[in-house]
Amino acid sequence: MLIALVMLFCTNAYSQNTDYKVYAIKFADSTYPFTIGDWADGGPKTESVEIDFMVWLIKGSNGKGILVDAGFLGDTKDAADFKLAGYIRPDSAILKVGVKPEDITDIILSHPHWDHMGGIGLFPNAQIWMQRDDFEYFVGKAWQKDGNKGGFAKRDVQQIVDLNLKGKVTLVEGDDKQILPGITVYTGSKHTFDSQYVLVNTGKNKVILASDNIWVYYSLEHLAPASPGGTLDPAGYVRAMQRMKSLVSDPKFIIPGHDSAVFGKFPAVSEGVVEIK
Repeated sequence: MLIALVMLFCTNAYSQNTDYKVYAIKFADSTYPFTIGDWADGGPKTESVEIDFMVWLIKGSNGKGILVDAGFLGDTKDAADFKLAGYIRPDSAILKVGVKPEDITDIILSHPHWDHMGGIGLFPNAQIWMQRDDFEYFVGKAWQKDGNKGGFAKRDVQQIVDLNLKGKVTLVEGDDKQILPGITVYTGSKHTFDSQYVLVNTGKNKVILASDNIWVYYSLEHLAPASPGGTLDPAGYVRAMQRMKSLVSDPKFIIPGHDSAVFGKFPAVSEGVVEIK
């Protein structure tokens, strides 16, 4: 009992003494003329929205270099539909904030779609964090006759299985789990079988990196679920956004997965990089 209390005290103290800086880093633009209605259910079909592909970097005073998602490789066939421009490989994009690929200690995968996990092999020292139920569906049932493999890539399955065999994957058991000091993951949006989003306690405020648990700001502002196909549970998607708002001091600290407007809301660090503060 005494040992457990000491360990709990040390863990809490470590968490409280860890400060983080959080960055959104763009690595590609979409030039396809999307409307808000393409991304948010019930959103206007006459109002355009600029779509970007990005990863999120969390730099810790404890020496941690953490990515939320890992982007994708430039030869990914699925990317063609988005009419990409300005693609930079994710391991090169993070150099803009002085972080090398080998400096990345952890990658928190929000979900296993091609545009968020195809780049996991670019970061040789990273431990991968993924929801157990999402992992098991992704590598298993999704590929059965009645499975849903939309947005999944076979080579990503092979990547994550190989990394798991090497001991480089940690499977998270469910909702509201602190996986690293000051970093907690939550589920409920059901963008994939059990997608997760990330809350970072920076030491000054709390930031939520929603990834595709919110595609665009319109959904957050209007509590509109993703357009059909963007979630397995539209009501759960909305409840998750309501919960996110209760977890932060200001909704501006909730960052959606693909809305280019994020790069106009926060201070620029370099081209295509802003610090969330």
